[in-house]
Amino acid sequence: MADSLAPAAPATVARTPAPDAVRAILFALALGGFAIGTSEFAAMGLMPDMARDLAVNEPQVGHAISAYALGVVVGAPLLALLGARLRRRPLLLALMAFYALGNLASALAPGYASLLLFRFIAGLPHGAYFGVAALVAASVSPPEQRGVAVSRPLLGLAIALLVGNPLVTWLGQSLSWRYAFGVVAALALLTVAMVARTLPVDPAEPRADPLRELRDFNTAPVWLTLGIGAIGFAGMFCVFSYLAPTMIHVTGTPEAWTPFALAAFGVGGLLGNLLGGKVFDRFGFRGAALLLVWSTLVLLAFPLAARSIYSLIPAVIAVGTMGALASVLQAHLIDVAGSAQTLAAASNHSAFNAANALGPWLGGMAITAGWGWTATGYVGAATAVGGLLVYALARRVEGRRERLQAAFDCA
Repeated sequence: MADSLAPAAPATVARTPAPDAVRAILFALALGGFAIGTSEFAAMGLMPDMARDLAVNEPQVGHAISAYALGVVVGAPLLALLGARLRRRPLLLALMAFYALGNLASALAPGYASLLLFRFIAGLPHGAYFGVAALVAASVSPPEQRGVAVSRPLLGLAIALLVGNPLVTWLGQSLSWRYAFGVVAALALLTVAMVARTLPVDPAEPRADPLRELRDFNTAPVWLTLGIGAIGFAGMFCVFSYLAPTMIHVTGTPEAWTPFALAAFGVGGLLGNLLGGKVFDRFGFRGAALLLVWSTLVLLAFPLAARSIYSLIPAVIAVGTMGALASVLQAHLIDVAGSAQTLAAASNHSAFNAANALGPWLGGMAITAGWGWTATGYVGAATAVGGLLVYALARRVEGRRERLQAAFDCA
């Protein structure tokens, strides 16, 4: 799903690679984003198939989605700090090799319990990869092209929503859900080979200071911004995680329709990514509140829209546009994270995957309690309102800090 966080002051390199070399590096990084995006959302489209094969119910498969998301939450800041003193090339290779191993293990999981463990393991390198990939993309590009370059790894994630996830859903329905994770493992290994081939070692690359990053990261504005994403974004995952069984049990469509709905979500995600930056440019941090209000309305309308395929597809596109919130929060993090850009880049993925864990868990509880498959829309709307409350607190803290700074300047 996920978001772009460019470092405030990316390191320069001794020599900018030739344009063809830069394009090759960015393509390799985007391929890694494509693999990650395909894996992250694979279980959502294959939920009925996984439930049948593993002899569990669909809400329990939702817990596998949450396990992956929790892996991202834990692994993003942890691996970013542990790898802070490593050069970026070997760190990227290690992260993506680790990702291949986690997805291969998922494909070979003998049962439900082992699948939960392997999905957690597979999620660990997710956020750190995107954080380091953003820094690499910025460092190999000319200064005037850094913004576009940093978006390239996340472009792979967006394309995965539009193309990769529907394709592996079709593959999983035709053969077995295990093939979906096997394909991801192969894509991750291909990424390792391409990064090793295209990305040179930069002897002028600066080393990060983990202690300084921790100090600048541990501030109220950073934590509250992450909290908005972790709570306010959960509604999108709450609905999307149970989209396949909702289509079967409520809309009344055959399983073969699921890839089309996933592609519709991908269209919404692309629109959200394009709109999010414009919303921030126009409204600044206030754009987060506007998007949370939009999210609340979209999620409240989803239960009614789910009754017909003709209204469901536009509703799914609308749910996908909620991804615009990621761009607004990421842009705001740049303003408040200080020198903790690497840690903030990784932790931003932790926040949104905390939402990816929270949403399916809450939705599963509502479904298990007998509220019905479309209850995910109402539960999701409640989390969007929760995000608005955190936003209000963040604005209050921000205003207090500005008043204190103004009083200090006057003194």
